[in-house]
Order: sequence, then C-alpha cells, then structure tokens
Amino acid sequence: MQTVRTERIEIPVADGTTMGGFLCRPEGSAPRPAILLLQEIFGVNAHIRSVAERFAREGYVVLAPDLFHRIQPDYQAGYDDIGASIQLAMRYAAADSEADLRAAVLTLSTLPGVRADRIAALGFCMGGRLSFVANGVAPLRCAVSFYGNIAPDKLSYAPTQSGPILMLWAGKDAHISHESGRLAVDTLKKLGKPYVNVEFSEQNHGFFCDARSDYDAEAAAQAWALVSAFLQTHLR
Repeated sequence: MQTVRTERIEIPVADGTTMGGFLCRPEGSAPRPAILLLQEIFGVNAHIRSVAERFAREGYVVLAPDLFHRIQPDYQAGYDDIGASIQLAMRYAAADSEADLRAAVLTLSTLPGVRADRIAALGFCMGGRLSFVANGVAPLRCAVSFYGNIAPDKLSYAPTQSGPILMLWAGKDAHISHESGRLAVDTLKKLGKPYVNVEFSEQNHGFFCDARSDYDAEAAAQAWALVSAFLQTHLR
C-alpha cells in the first residue's frame, strides 16, 4: 500500500466558473495512472474522500471534483435526509455537467505525475451516470459506473464512448429499473462498444457505500475486486 497525501485544488471551467476538487495521490514523483472520481448527489463527502484515498493507496492519482460548485460550493451531506441533495441534483444542468467533466479531465491530465494517456472515470449513482457522460466527451482509457441511471437520457453519449466501461447494478435497485439498465447494455452492444455488465441480484442501490443503510460488505468486496482488476487491465 502506498502512503498518500491530499490537497484541495481549483479547476477552471470553460464557462468562467472555478470548481473545487479533492486531490489524493501517492507519495513520490513517478508518473501514475489517474481516476476521475465522481460523487453521488451527496457531494464530495467523507465517503467519497475515503474512496479517493483507498484508490490512491493502490497507486492511482485521484481527483474528486465538486460538481455542485455553481449551486452550493463544497456541499457535503449524509445519507439520512436526501431531500436537499435531490433538489441540488435536479438543478445541476446537463450542459454544466458536461463542461465540468471536460474541465476535470483536462486538469487531471495536466497535473505533474499523471499519465495523461491512462485516465479513467469512476462514479456512484449520479456519478455513475456522469462517468458514462465523461467517457463520451473526453479521451478516457476506461470508465466504471456504479448503479448509474444511464438510460434513456444519457444514451446520446453511447456512440462516442472512448474506452471500455464496467457497469455494476443492484438487482433490487428501487431507483433504476431493470429495463433501463438493459437498454443501456443493449445500446452499447448494438454499437459495438466494449463493456462489462455485472448485476448483484440481491443488493439494493448504494450497496458499495459503508455509510448507507443498504451497504452490503460481501457485495462491496466483490465489486472492489472486479473494479480493481478492470482498472489494472486498462490503466497499468
């Protein structure tokens, strides 16, 4: 395991705004692959920061951008009362998210010690959805989507997916229908885009997050192993 350090950085966006970011990286100056880590609707909270540090200990440079920076900068919330987080997510415009993703990838690719040709996007829930978008608008090596509600409105990014995508679903997800997930998979298949599709049949939405009531330790451990192997294959 690597020793890691963290810092806050500022990311210029094409619309003139500035987006904050939580950067976590292993010690040392050796060039490393990188991960754009995309938040849930709850912001770059303690859980997202812990995931960033976990990946950094595995040898990746990780950037978690503050996607709600225009609406409520540095927003962080818990998982008990989701009303305010849902309202913020509803106000986060698609055009703004695309601009933010492009800016975050560009900033990450130009950081010292980052291999610009070895960048992945990885996200959870809203972030899983946006990982699909990032893979469609930026030159990424691969992407990972944890229970991201991709279909139907984000399928316009399917033809431009730049790298293979790993999609992980919860079979008992109350927020994403089986039909929606199937549509995302079928669309990628028809387009000849490389993907890996995994469903955890007995789990609920958010099963990877140990701060949520639906956390499932066994499924989370299996998902981590799958994601680690997928990233190792495409980033190393």
